[in-house]
Parts: sequence; structure tokens; C-alpha cells
Amino acid sequence: MNLMKRVSTLTLAAVVSVGFTFGATSANAASATGKVVVAGSTALLPLTSQGAKEFKKSNPKVSVSVSGSSSIAGPQSVSKGSATIGACDWDATKAVPGFNAFKGLTAYKVAVIPFATIVHTSNKVKNLSTSQLQGIFSGKITNWKQVGGKDAAIVVVNRKTGSGTRVNYQAKALKGKSFMTKGNYKEVGKSGEMTTAVGSNPNAIGYVDLAYVKGSIKALSYNGVAATTTNVKSKKYPVYGVGYFLTKGPAKGANAAFISYIQSSKFQNGSLKKLKFLPYRGF
Repeated sequence: MNLMKRVSTLTLAAVVSVGFTFGATSANAASATGKVVVAGSTALLPLTSQGAKEFKKSNPKVSVSVSGSSSIAGPQSVSKGSATIGACDWDATKAVPGFNAFKGLTAYKVAVIPFATIVHTSNKVKNLSTSQLQGIFSGKITNWKQVGGKDAAIVVVNRKTGSGTRVNYQAKALKGKSFMTKGNYKEVGKSGEMTTAVGSNPNAIGYVDLAYVKGSIKALSYNGVAATTTNVKSKKYPVYGVGYFLTKGPAKGANAAFISYIQSSKFQNGSLKKLKFLPYRGF
């Protein structure tokens, strides 16, 4: 099974228990022991799962489990003590629209996450503007022919409240405009569920991070700019967020070693880029 197939399998699972026994970075490998439990963002799940897999190769005395449900579950799980690291698509130590700041947590940047508007590969629409997306996701534009597509009702697929992908997409792609709540509309809980919903319906539209764009879905351009890591890096494409790991207080022991590995040049310039994320330094 190749890397991306394994990522897809992990993503579609409600909870992914990796059950790994890991190694730390070269600097920490010799002494790292203990347990790492990562919960939260499904947008970051491909990155976290791959990082954990690599980490275990050099650190056999650390147990790591990885799961994904939503960004808000990351800081919530750490605050409750059910996880040692919370993965979140925003800095949860600061308030964002709809969510208060979490007190007592320490945030570590781990990646830049490009997000894309997605449709079925059979959809002939290739680009949508900000105003067209605002119209579609608010329910004012209801038929694909209104934006250059076929005569068919648009099915809007949204992420549930608590999703970091939703927070970033609403802020960056829709410029803060509200989502519709009824009509030809459905909500899904995870990134994998989004790709399944859009990939199985030629009339659906949704959004997801680039790591998930494959198979029967395609990414649309935004205001004429393609959703690529190159365009994010050059700041031509504005729909992206910064992913964080959060710990209760400063990270220690095995958790510090795992975060250090994810932030290492080896991982940031290796597997992270292959998964269509960008290194966080410089953003």
C-alpha cells in the first residue's frame, strides 16, 4: 500500500489509533520515552500520521496514538487531559470568531495548510470568484448554469462547526460571509467525509485541504489563481491557514520530542511537502 492510500485509510476512519512505538529526532532519540496522544484536526491528520510513522523508526520507547475528528477537539482534549497534543487549524490560545481562547495551553506552529474549493471531476467549472462562492455557500446561487456549469442544482457540502477547515475557508475564501443552513445543503464531520460526499455527487461543492484532493474530486481556481502550494508560497493564493500543535503548558519529554521532529528541517522539507503542506517558517 503506498503512502497516499495509507493516508486515505487513516482519514476515513472515525478515530485512527496508530498504536505506534516511536523514535524521536536524532537529538532526542536516545532519551525519549513515554506516551504521546494526538487528537484534533483532520486537515492535519495526514501530516500527523506520517510524522508519527517516521518518528517510531528511531524511538522504540515512545508510544504514540493519533486520531482526527475536528480542530476544536484538539485543545478541548488537551484541556481535559484525554490527549497530550491537540492538533488545530488555528492558534487556539487566541480567540477566533466563534471560539474563545483556551487558557493554559502552549501553541507550536507545525505547517501551512492550503485549502481548496472542490467539485466532482466531471464538473466543467474550473474557477469561481469570491462573489460567486459567497453566493453559492449562502444559497443565493443555486444552479451550476449561473456560474458557467451545466443546468443542475448545486448541492452545498459544509463542515460542521468546530472544524478548523471551516474557520479558515469562511475567513479566507468567503471573506467572512455566512453559510446557508437549509435547502440543498448538508454538513459533514471530517475531511474524509467531505471528499466522499463531493466525490460521489457530480453536482456537489465543498472544500478541503490539498492533501485530500485526489481521485474523483478536483480543486477549483480562486479568482483565477490555481490552488497550489506554489501559489500559496508566493501569496497569490490566499486560502490557507497555519496548523498548530497545542500542549498543556510547555511540551516536555516524548511530546516535546515528537513536536521537535515535526518541526525539523528533515520533516518540513520532506514528507510535509510531499503531502501538499508548506513549511510554517516564513508565514
